[in-house]
Order: sequence, then structure tokens, then C-alpha cells
Amino acid sequence: MPRPHHVVLVPGFFGFANLGDFTYFGHVRDLLLEVGPGLGLDGEVEVVRTEPTASLPRRAALLCESVAALLDRAPGRVSLVGHSSGGLDARLLCSPGVTLPTAADAERCARSVAALVTVSTPHHGTPLAQAFASLLGQQALRLLSLTTIHALRTGRLPLSAVRQLARLLRLGRAPPSGMLEQLYQQLLADFSGERRRVVEAFLADVRTDQGLVAQVTPAGLELFNASTEDRPGLPSGCVVTQARPPGLKSLWSAGLSAYAQATHALFVALYRFSSSTPRGWLPRLDRDAVEALRRAYGRVPPASANDGIVPTLSQVRGRVVHATWADHHDVLGHFHDPTRVPPHFDWVASGSGFDRGRFTALWGDVAAFLARPRG
Repeated sequence: MPRPHHVVLVPGFFGFANLGDFTYFGHVRDLLLEVGPGLGLDGEVEVVRTEPTASLPRRAALLCESVAALLDRAPGRVSLVGHSSGGLDARLLCSPGVTLPTAADAERCARSVAALVTVSTPHHGTPLAQAFASLLGQQALRLLSLTTIHALRTGRLPLSAVRQLARLLRLGRAPPSGMLEQLYQQLLADFSGERRRVVEAFLADVRTDQGLVAQVTPAGLELFNASTEDRPGLPSGCVVTQARPPGLKSLWSAGLSAYAQATHALFVALYRFSSSTPRGWLPRLDRDAVEALRRAYGRVPPASANDGIVPTLSQVRGRVVHATWADHHDVLGHFHDPTRVPPHFDWVASGSGFDRGRFTALWGDVAAFLARPRG
């Protein structure tokens, strides 16, 4: 009997598998279950239960335990797809000779990996992490985690909270005392009962372990790349995202409602933080990567280009499987399409123009890369 080919999805920064009825990879998983079997991805599609801001070794250990449990349950091949820092977790697990804080056999898990795709992953870091580490701190991380959960579940945040968040990020310094806690309690009040308890338990991890923050700065990834080897022969690719630079075009594309304009202001603040990567931190691109980026964007993006979280050129590693205009969460299906069943809810109004057609094309390319026969 042929062995099944599983796909394991690895959430990124602030990411989660499921929080009650909240889903991070829900749209992606649905699409892979639809198109995967016809391509040979005939196993399970599983989302890793991770810790949102824990260190890379801790997150890679949790990935290792998930893969080990899957192999025990249904022996076969595994492809890994990591969004954002989830791609770094996958790279670390597959690094030859890695030692992780877990009793699970990392080498056994790594040998089972047939292919690896990273999606909007900061292979060379993101300057936004420096802002979290130096300006905003622990409370802001917890608040931004909550806003992500809230927006992706309900489709919108309280307008007053969006405006205050945008103002906070534009300040570029520590906020007035009590402001973050007030915003946090305002958003949490929208949840009740068991749902609130689940969210609070998740956010407790953000309070207690923030090792990931320093590790995804440009300096942190320079050290990671120097100490982490690629597994010989492992096919690896990347999905690259670029949001349109903030301006009149993105403002118009975002929409004219008060809510769209407020979340666009939040996106502008995040984009500006993420655009300050020094050119020296970014990779040298091979000919194939240059051609793929030119096909997608008309030119190789400048060092300042980003998706609102991660610099675009920082995301390039291995073969460029797909490159598109999108913000950091669009590619997960978190764009504006509320009438579809199930609905797509936007994270922020970036004006990227990403839609269901682009989402289907992107994940079709990913599935085809994962399923491609290897010689």
C-alpha cells in the first residue's frame, strides 16, 4: 500500500490552530482538502498547536511533537507549510543534527519531510519586531494578539479601538499609562463565557513567553541563519507577499467607510515600521528569484517593500513558488469577502486587492509544489 502524503500547517507570530471556533488556517485547510487528493496529497491536513510568541526552539519542539504523533497515527510522508515565523519553526526542525527541547525524535520527523514551503516568512528578520521589543513591550504584544483573534473571527474591531491602536503605533514610543490595558479589556469584553476563557488562556502564553520577539529581528535572524543548515536534498520553496505602499491608491482601494479608513491607518503604521530594514540585511537573489519577482511585481521590490509585517525580500528563500500583491494575512484567506460561505474577514484594510481568485491560485501552486514527484 502506498504511504499517505500529509500536510502540516504551522502558524506564525500570534498564530493558533483553533481557539474554540476561531481558525487561523481554516480557509487554507479547506482548499487543500479540496484540491490536494487529486494531486497526491492524500493524507491528513493538520494544523500545529503552537505557542504564539515562544522561542523558536520551543515552537519547533511543538511542531516536532505534532509530526511525531501524526506519523505514529498514520505513517507516511509529511510536507510542511509555515506561515510567517512558522516557516522558521519548520526550517529549524529540518536542520540536520538539531537538538530540540522535546523527547520526540526530531531526526525521524525531519527524515519524513518530503517538501517545505514558507509563506511570508521573515528569513532575514523584520524591523517590526524591534518596535515590539523596544517601544511597545509585553502589553502591546498581548493586545495585538487579541486584535488579530477578534478581527479574524468577527470581521471587525470596535472603531474606537482601531483608532487608538493606529494612534499608538504612530507615536512610536511608550503609550500613556493604562491605555493598553483599557484597550485590551474593551476588546476582551466582546467575548463571553467559554469563548472568553479560551482566549484568555491563549493570551496567557503571550504574557509569559516572548522569546520569539528578539529572534525575528534582523540581528536575530542573522544568527539563526548562521547556525541553522538546510537539509540536503529537501525541496524548499517560498510564497512572497508585498502590500501596495500606503498612499492615495491604497487609501481608495481600502474603501471609503469609516471603519476601512481607520484600519487602513493601522496598516499604514505597521507598514512604516516594517519598511526600515537596512539593505545589508537582505539576501542576494539568484536569477530565478529575480525573474519570479519581476513577473509578479514588474520589478524587484525595493528594500522598503513589505506586507505590513515582513519585508518582501526577507521572505525569499529557496524556489519562489508564488509571489503576489497581498498583506500578511490576506494569503491565509483573511481578506474582505463577507458574503462567501464560509465568509472571509479582513485583518486590516490594506488596499492590496487580494481576492478569492488570487487565494485559489496561490494555494494551488503551493499544493502542486508539495505534490511534485521527486527524482
